Amino acid sequence: MILNRKDIFKSYPWLKEKKQKFIISADYNGMICASFLNHFLDWQLKGYYDFKSLWISNNMINKMDKIIWVDINVLPKKGRAIGGHIISINNQWPKGFKSSCNPNILSQLDELNFHSKYPFSTLIFLLWLHKVNIKKTLMAKMLVLHSDDTWLKYQNYTNNIKRWIDKMPDYNWKWLFNKIETLTFEQRIEQILYPDLLKMSAISKKGKLSSKKLKIKSRQLQFNPDWDLDIILNLFSLFGTHLSWTPPELPQNIIRIDGTRERVDLHKIKEIGLSKFLSNKKVFSYAIPSPRKFDYTSFKKI
Repeated sequence: MILNRKDIFKSYPWLKEKKQKFIISADYNGMICASFLNHFLDWQLKGYYDFKSLWISNNMINKMDKIIWVDINVLPKKGRAIGGHIISINNQWPKGFKSSCNPNILSQLDELNFHSKYPFSTLIFLLWLHKVNIKKTLMAKMLVLHSDDTWLKYQNYTNNIKRWIDKMPDYNWKWLFNKIETLTFEQRIEQILYPDLLKMSAISKKGKLSSKKLKIKSRQLQFNPDWDLDIILNLFSLFGTHLSWTPPELPQNIIRIDGTRERVDLHKIKEIGLSKFLSNKKVFSYAIPSPRKFDYTSFKKI
């Protein structure tokens, strides 16, 4: 199935509307999406979500249906979202996701097609969708390919990457992925990008993927908005310097709402049935991070 921009905008017209209110995942991937959406669509950042707690501007508490959730999969029927996780089990598609734009949903991929799931970041989907080409500099490329470990996924899951390149035509993929399997590119990641991120404390853990040549482990960031304001500001400044994207204004008068995040075996969900499980647990958001696991979050106050 080839994805078509016109069809996507027709189904999700809010993806091209200006001045939308949005909340991002509290990680590197959400941050770089926030810079893109503010610069090109003038979207207004209203909070962060780390899949356990929600930080949201006080004036949006009673306007949750006006929010767009970026790099997040939320379940409520009025919840508009854009993300890239697998969310279907046994070809069951919860009604709440009808308002969410997700390449895996568009391609009708469930947990049985995990090897074929969307391999890029939410940012790269947005770049393709809006036909935005980034500056042709090494640092710009590294910043974009660092989102959701895209450069490492290219090295480790090349065949699936190429399938999705074919599914998302009319974009300058050749330049974006040129020479990222080389020793030189890995050295630039290790010697330039990672040290810069480390200096601003924008690395909080190592991921599972490793590079082919130097066996570099992926570096990831999960931040806490309660005390990581400097990381947020420094990353927005980094994106502004190398991508020329205008940083968004930070959300004001934030309150935090704490939820509960759980991980269960996927086979238990199948035994109960997806719809029944979601209803019983009052699930707000969830993802299937592997063919065997199911992560979900519930809130008592939402």
